Amino acid sequence: MLLHLSTWQEVEEYLQRSRGIIVPIGSTEQHGPTGLIGTDAICAEAIASAVGKVTQAIVAPTINVGMALHHTAFPGTISLRPSTMIQLVKDYLTCLVKTGFCKFYFINGHGGNIATLKAAFSETYAHLADLQLSNASQVQCQVANWFMCADVYKLAKELYGSEEGSHATPSEVALTQYVYPDSIKQGNLSAEVNKERKIYSATDFRDRYPDGRMGSNPNLATPEHGKQFYDLAVKELSNRYLEFLNSQ
Repeated sequence: MLLHLSTWQEVEEYLQRSRGIIVPIGSTEQHGPTGLIGTDAICAEAIASAVGKVTQAIVAPTINVGMALHHTAFPGTISLRPSTMIQLVKDYLTCLVKTGFCKFYFINGHGGNIATLKAAFSETYAHLADLQLSNASQVQCQVANWFMCADVYKLAKELYGSEEGSHATPSEVALTQYVYPDSIKQGNLSAEVNKERKIYSATDFRDRYPDGRMGSNPNLATPEHGKQFYDLAVKELSNRYLEFLNSQ
């Protein structure tokens, strides 16, 4: 059930049986010579939609822009500042809490969002307490990173070994190839790619990683691999969402 394709009456009816909602969140940032700029949001949205169907949960509109300031030296990247993203998440959740939602399960596609999301949850708890909403103490937020699912991580290592890298990875590129087979990009990659994991300013990032990759070889990606990652992530996150929903 997608929130943006529902009526308010349908949402009100949903709240009679569940107070949980899935929120996909990604980023709009460079993903190397062959990765789509929307990769992180595409992956989060596709997986979240499927998890929603499996668990009969409502799925919020995807937050497509995240915290990606270190990628802004590459054309096409759009980023929020951490402070802006915290305010955005807090405003989203406050509106939903006021109508009865209490359990927020963020399916995340971008590692750079993790720290800011956790800070946003803390800010939201404090804000809701200040508002003295009747259900404020029941609100719980959790972030689930699809790329860190145990079976996803294991398969990536089996398929790509050290060439999985840590950004513009073949696993995430493969998933976008599965979701958007008509948008597969081809390109020549340099033989050597920096494998450091230091991240500072946007200019420094581009100096360290000239084509945007971090130790990865996205040319290893295939849509068939993407289907495997998709199925594994949907299965694990569906189970984890239900555990979260039913936890105290």
